[in-house]
Amino acid sequence: MTEICLIDDDQNILASLSLALKSEGYIISTFSDGLSGLNSLREDNYDIAILDIKMPRLDGLEVLQKLRQTSNLPVIFLTSKDEEVDQLLGLKMGADDYITKPFSQKLLIERVRAILRRSKEVKDLNNTNSNDIIKRGKLSLNMSRHECFWNDLPIKLTVTEFLLLESLASRPGYVKSRDQLMSAAYDDDIYVDDRTIDSHIKRLRKKFKDLDESFESIETLYGVGYRYIKE
Repeated sequence: MTEICLIDDDQNILASLSLALKSEGYIISTFSDGLSGLNSLREDNYDIAILDIKMPRLDGLEVLQKLRQTSNLPVIFLTSKDEEVDQLLGLKMGADDYITKPFSQKLLIERVRAILRRSKEVKDLNNTNSNDIIKRGKLSLNMSRHECFWNDLPIKLTVTEFLLLESLASRPGYVKSRDQLMSAAYDDDIYVDDRTIDSHIKRLRKKFKDLDESFESIETLYGVGYRYIKE
């Protein structure tokens, strides 16, 4: 059974969203503050987390920051319309998606399904005996194990980051538009805007630059898209 960690200090959202997700067959654990939610995320094996940004004790961004130190668990943020800076910061820190309040429960459930489906595809590859590896200079992507290495050093990537990098590295030198990258990382029925893709790419670059300051393999072609340059 799929287990979801839902963290929000609004009791109405906790109650209504928990009921909607349970009706889809998910197991839901709810928490009304960031610290309690983080402790549970560290102790239990969830499949996805849904976090509000503004919460007592620890806000959603702090929860994500601490979670990303040890886990690549898929995360969806719940944000308010006036929290645009926090939305972008959350994506840069490794969130997979965000939804702006007030939101349709149907929309949220569709986003949850899409991210869980992508995560399952990666896990299924991990259980195969395939040795499907993409090598591009210092970069090595093990598709069957969802592992990324740069100069033989491991880099932890979220599911979304891995799929975007795979799309770029599979055809080095070819420009991928934002629409093409969206299709690689998200289901066709899920809309994300350009800045979401840009934030994920920035996050990818930072992870590589933290390991190798000379990393310049992901090139931006302004107004067109991105491409991977083999070193």
